[in-house]
Amino acid sequence: MPLHPQLQTLREQRARSGAAPLYSLSVEEARAADLASIRAAAGSPRALHEVTDLRIPGPGGELAVRVYRPSAGRPLPALLYYFGGGWTLGSIDTADGLCRDLAAEAGCLVVTVGYRLAPEHPFPAAVHDCHAALRWVAGHAEELGADPARLAVGGDSAGGNLAAAVTLLARADGDLALTGQLLVYPNTDQLADDASMRDNADPWQFNHHSVAWYRRHYLTTPGDAEHPLASPLRAADLAGLPPALVVTAEYDPLRDQGEAYAARLAAAGVPVELTRYPGMAHGFFTMTGSVDAARAAGHQAARFLRDRFAPS
Repeated sequence: MPLHPQLQTLREQRARSGAAPLYSLSVEEARAADLASIRAAAGSPRALHEVTDLRIPGPGGELAVRVYRPSAGRPLPALLYYFGGGWTLGSIDTADGLCRDLAAEAGCLVVTVGYRLAPEHPFPAAVHDCHAALRWVAGHAEELGADPARLAVGGDSAGGNLAAAVTLLARADGDLALTGQLLVYPNTDQLADDASMRDNADPWQFNHHSVAWYRRHYLTTPGDAEHPLASPLRAADLAGLPPALVVTAEYDPLRDQGEAYAARLAAAGVPVELTRYPGMAHGFFTMTGSVDAARAAGHQAARFLRDRFAPS
């Protein structure tokens, strides 16, 4: 179908404003523009029982985390959520509205992680920060009021890539069984050359130039692109990973690799729910204040988490 009218309106606004594509800016300029854009489209933040900022140990020094608590109940299941931004942009603040909504609607703690960004900290720093935060939450579940037997990971875009990579590390750990993974238009193959990557070149949307710009900042050697922690689709074996919800968007250069990852998971015996949102473009999931499909996808994600967290 054509680009959805709500997204078409946003696209036209960007075109009229003459805003430069993020990939044409400096990293500092792109970070500020990205945060402003997400806040403008996210709507008013939802009130929760408690929101707490903490500092925890990480492999490269202290990490900031934010804990969203929807109620006073203890213990609650917990979602580790990794924000998007091409491993280069984004922050705890860019995911704030989304994390509030997921906490309220899924009835779980949401812990979002301020992982280190590229190019200052290239691959695999972000992966190891995200994994360390998961291990910390599992090890401090009692004081957090979390249920260590009901932990999931999730993220959008680069955050979806990090969530998928963390499931590979958690599987290798062998002592931490995750109950689910929420992957929203995830990067899964740094070397992808597929139809959606070639076809999406609109300068007013996230496009293949955007993908290349982020990749140049994140990866430092050609071999990095083939590493399963950078390209989970290239992992030799996906068996034994947690059940997944994979969300893709029709007008997204990452569409085909996200759907290929869902197919690989299913072929490995992992329960998978895959939904492509027609007429949507990359980034729509965070646009809850202006795009109906963003709210629908958020409700779907919350249902998936509630189902995964339900007592067996």
